Amino acid sequence: MERSEGNKVKIVSGCFAGIACRYDQKHWRVEEIQRLVREGKAIPVCPEQMGGLPTPRNPAEIVGGDGEDVLDGKARVIDNQGNDVTEQYIAGAREALAMAEAVGAEEAILKERSPSCGSCMIYNGTFSGTKKEGIGVTTALLRRHGIRVISEETWESEGENQT
Repeated sequence: MERSEGNKVKIVSGCFAGIACRYDQKHWRVEEIQRLVREGKAIPVCPEQMGGLPTPRNPAEIVGGDGEDVLDGKARVIDNQGNDVTEQYIAGAREALAMAEAVGAEEAILKERSPSCGSCMIYNGTFSGTKKEGIGVTTALLRRHGIRVISEETWESEGENQT
């Protein structure tokens, strides 16, 4: 599963591969990432589903911090109906980490602004559409284990989609 130039397989957000796993049962297909999956150079994951949440599901945001704070017990992930889904987000992050470790992934390309996958920006926890700097729960856990996490925008701007 290694790329010809020696880079290991990547973990990618499942929605990029065309999988309708977003909270609204839609995808966010990125053709070049979908190609990497087809070629065995990337493994799609959906931490929310892997943590036991259904699709579709209520949108959720981190309240009281970001993914680092969730892992440290200082913040919670709450859906727009007031349900605490923190444990599912942590469980999904652990499953994504296990997948990354199983395939030897050193990099993940994840969906920006997601409470799981955001690598620079997340929503601020008020369900007002307002964004803030911060990272998602899965990003925080992967980074704690030495896995580089970037967004699709960063990946595309770095020109890495030309592999």
